[in-house]
Amino acid sequence: MPKDNIEEQGSNEAFSEGDSQGQALTTRQKEILHLVAQGCTNREIGQRLAISVRTVEVHRFNLMRRLRVRNVAQLLRQAIVLKIIPKGPSLTKV
Repeated sequence: MPKDNIEEQGSNEAFSEGDSQGQALTTRQKEILHLVAQGCTNREIGQRLAISVRTVEVHRFNLMRRLRVRNVAQLLRQAIVLKIIPKGPSLTKV
């Protein structure tokens, strides 16, 4: 089975028509999203979560595809709208 089909199949399993977009995110995707919101780079996220930079990139790509956005600004805005991350300056980079 080609790689693209595997990714599509995996995303369909976690995303049913009745679910809101925010509920369809995995725990790891939510972790990545919170770190992106704190301003962490892919390298910093990878170091904190003990995963490769490439794995972080794949998670970010899947997040953006799942939330139907094209850039980080839209990603963060959508995450706030869906109440995945809090609105305001409460997020700080540690």
